[in-house]
Amino acid sequence: MLITHDTRCALDAVVDLLNTAPEGEAPGAPDALPGLPALEEFVRRHNISDVGILGEADLRAVRELRSRLAGVFAARDDREAAELLNALVASAGTTPQLTDHDGYNWHVHYFAPGASVADHLAADGGMALAFIVVAGERERLRHCEAPDCRHAFVDLSRNRSRRYCDSRTCGNRLHVAAYRARQRDAAG
Repeated sequence: MLITHDTRCALDAVVDLLNTAPEGEAPGAPDALPGLPALEEFVRRHNISDVGILGEADLRAVRELRSRLAGVFAARDDREAAELLNALVASAGTTPQLTDHDGYNWHVHYFAPGASVADHLAADGGMALAFIVVAGERERLRHCEAPDCRHAFVDLSRNRSRRYCDSRTCGNRLHVAAYRARQRDAAG
């Protein structure tokens, strides 16, 4: 599956945004997007350009977008995912434009110039997710299988076998626990 650089960046931003939700962590976990400083850091971390000065309305809109994106990951089938994505992208007022800003090669931005950060994320992230659905690869939109983690991720492995949001944390932790359980069983 061919994923261009800009599509990968948009998918990474979607996953990162989804994983700021309290329900992405253990029950009772705090929102990882608690205020404007966290949103500003998110924008910096993902090099989201041309969003202007962020305010409380932006924070509310991004949190609402997060819920809408979660619906795409939870969709029962491609048709439901497509309906959610069509509504999401349409609400962002997409205006596809070729650009080569900031030293990147030519790529497409789907958001209108001067769009809010939520519309920016909805347009680019929605289109990136739409490309996954169009490719017949929606099953790559997953949640971590670790029992105490529900983080979202996009499985871009060749054989679609990724099970954990991060093999270094969730994967290793579960493998070590299984190894120790086998050792206890063998010793007992």
